[in-house]
Amino acid sequence: MSFDLQATRAEFPLLALAKPPLHYLDNAATSQIHQSALQAMADHDMFRRANIMRGTYRLAEAATTAYEEARARVARFLNAFTPNEVVFTSGATSALNLVAHSFGESLRSGDEVIVSLAEHHSNLVPWQLLRQRTGIILKFLPVTADGRIDATALAGLATSRCRLIAVTHCSNVTGAVTDIAAIVAAARSVGARVLVDGAQQVQHGPVDVQALGIDFYAFSGHKCYGPTGIGVLWARHALLDAMPPFLAGGGMVGEVTPEGSTFARPPQRFEAGTPPIAQAVGLGAALSWLTTLPWGDIRRHEQRLLQALLAGLARKPGVRILGPTDLEARHPVVSFDIAGLHPHDVCQVLDRHGVALRGGHHCAQPLMQHFGLDGANRASIALYNSLADIEALLDGLDDVIEVLR
Repeated sequence: MSFDLQATRAEFPLLALAKPPLHYLDNAATSQIHQSALQAMADHDMFRRANIMRGTYRLAEAATTAYEEARARVARFLNAFTPNEVVFTSGATSALNLVAHSFGESLRSGDEVIVSLAEHHSNLVPWQLLRQRTGIILKFLPVTADGRIDATALAGLATSRCRLIAVTHCSNVTGAVTDIAAIVAAARSVGARVLVDGAQQVQHGPVDVQALGIDFYAFSGHKCYGPTGIGVLWARHALLDAMPPFLAGGGMVGEVTPEGSTFARPPQRFEAGTPPIAQAVGLGAALSWLTTLPWGDIRRHEQRLLQALLAGLARKPGVRILGPTDLEARHPVVSFDIAGLHPHDVCQVLDRHGVALRGGHHCAQPLMQHFGLDGANRASIALYNSLADIEALLDGLDDVIEVLR
């Protein structure tokens, strides 16, 4: 099967119906939702809407089956060892906080956690809060001049007290893809676990957690053509089994008495209350669709657009590209600064041209500080983007520079 851009774009209702055309380049924040996910959620709520797990009537059993099938679809997308390693959360932020709280319960004062300076705040602030609660030592993996995580620095950072290394799979600012193999090798040499924030990776194709050799993986549905309000934590089952609950309530318990409670086995232990059932079903549909696509063709398509964007930005006066300026080990996420212009002003002018772009610090202030900036503009390309989107952005920037300077 070859990749058909126009047919694929038609499967995203907002893009297909937008008048005038929408040049949507904010995919690192939220991708558009695929029609399969919309249809799956609509079908679920029209024909199977009921609460799950404890209902003994047919409708509730059908809802439970749909929810667990969604879990199995996520497991297949990630090549998990078993669906019971998949925990549904409200998003990547919730998944990362779950690990910081539950796995963090096993850490003691003086234990070390290493994160990088390229992390989204969701993979930094929870560890800072854990440091306040428990006295762990938080160490920072530096970045190179062009913003890549410097895995070679682990040789001097990772000690026998290191318990976890937590890094992004792909930077939401520079698009740089982390050398996970080097991170895992360094972690294993000192007996540490590895957590990967995959929020920016999953829209670019299926992930193989077994091949990565990691321990935890987190991502959000709304960044991989699925619904908002749903995310995933994958973790090795032995780790989940040893972790205490993060949230408490219905569905995650075994027996409750006035004196105390016992807890369900994973993944139910970490899914207190009524979960986002329809959203899980929608995410399962989106991920199943992703697994059918010709990813070799799609990656070549995305690289062509990325190359055109990088070349076009390099020709604009006063524009500075943050991060790598080549195509090596990166996804099509490009942040840039225009000297003397505030990112929010840039985005507002581009909006007049039908271009949707993100401006700000992108919840990555330490990395912005590395580049000496408070914020930047970011264009992020998805599989449904076209050369027309890139050209609209580049033409719009001419107007930006004329109007704002």
